[in-house]
Amino acid sequence: MERIIEEIREDLSRRIASAADRLAERTLAEDPSYAALLGRAELRERIHHNLRQSVEGLVRSVRGLPVELSDARATGTLRAEQGLPLASLLRTYRRGGRLLWQTLTEAVTAHDPAALPRLLPAASALWDVLDQMTDAVAEAYRCTEAARCERDRERRAALLDALLDGAGLPDGPAVSEAAAQLGLAERGRFAVVVLGSGGTQGSGGGGVPGGSGRPGADPTASGLRVLWRIRADGETGLVDLGHHPLESVRELLDPLGVRAGVSPVVEAPGDLARARWLAALALRTAPVSGGPFTALLDERLPTALVASQAELAGRLRQVVLGPVLALPAEDCRVLLNTLGTWLACQGSTTYAAGRLFCHRNTVSNRLRRLEHLTGRTLSDPAHVVELALAHAAVLQRAAGEPAPAGPRPPGRPSRRNR
Repeated sequence: MERIIEEIREDLSRRIASAADRLAERTLAEDPSYAALLGRAELRERIHHNLRQSVEGLVRSVRGLPVELSDARATGTLRAEQGLPLASLLRTYRRGGRLLWQTLTEAVTAHDPAALPRLLPAASALWDVLDQMTDAVAEAYRCTEAARCERDRERRAALLDALLDGAGLPDGPAVSEAAAQLGLAERGRFAVVVLGSGGTQGSGGGGVPGGSGRPGADPTASGLRVLWRIRADGETGLVDLGHHPLESVRELLDPLGVRAGVSPVVEAPGDLARARWLAALALRTAPVSGGPFTALLDERLPTALVASQAELAGRLRQVVLGPVLALPAEDCRVLLNTLGTWLACQGSTTYAAGRLFCHRNTVSNRLRRLEHLTGRTLSDPAHVVELALAHAAVLQRAAGEPAPAGPRPPGRPSRRNR
């Protein structure tokens, strides 16, 4: 086999040069990816080199030597860095392999038709060489692509952190550059989502950090673009609302089955750090029991006010509800649960009784006892505000600690039954 190749080497070299011309023309005509990346001369030279390398690989294989694959790996790395699709690269390699076999048989036939049968055993060796070269190209490409994607993820994550952490001045170049590179407009409608612990874990992209989606959430279903960021301190999403109402964020989060806090709408990327803080505050107002809950800050401002002032919240609990908290545990739980339910039912004793599965008079008696202990009357709006805020402070006292809690707020009751 080696002797035949040596005998036809000069003719084979001319034929390979011609084959490289034809394959370059076909590739540029049929593959827009190559046409956008390489000129004819550069592509032709690369194909010509690969074909000659394949012949040398065949000779080495026949001699029992390993095939030299460094050029193939370099090509895979280069094309991945240039962004050429792997399918395009492998298709050209496969076409080159078939064209090389055709060229080799034509050269042998022209030199000595009788020697053609002696070429056939080399077919399996040639295809093995081509397979090794193709595998080396693909492996180098995939390794480079994986590294590039990781760099892109890290870069996008850093850009997202710059926005959510408020790196630099709100209107400084760091924030504006980060927003531009993430595809965010200088002025728009944005919100931030902070998820509570126990959310489904993902890996950003779709779930990619800094990506546009996450497992379990389909931003296209709601028409929203979401950039998720997973960090040690929790999972955060930057929502580009466009023309959609803020309420659509709740529709996006419902399938996730998690506790979540949602900031108000902000109009500039420089305001996203503040929005993130407000979203985290909104999350602190979401009930820790009772299943998934999405807390929009503007719907829970009184509770958020309590959550934002831990020291004052503690003082409020003690001053307003101190006598109730000093009761035996079961008595305390019953009174706080009754107060919370009455507040959730908008002051309707009848509805509160229905939710508590007791008689209306029982609820009235409990409320009168609470009024006596606290020195506040439920007929005074100012006192009701104090009791409601103090009750919220009790519920927020310790996030992971069991605390007396009323049921989730019901739908708005009719005032006729109060």
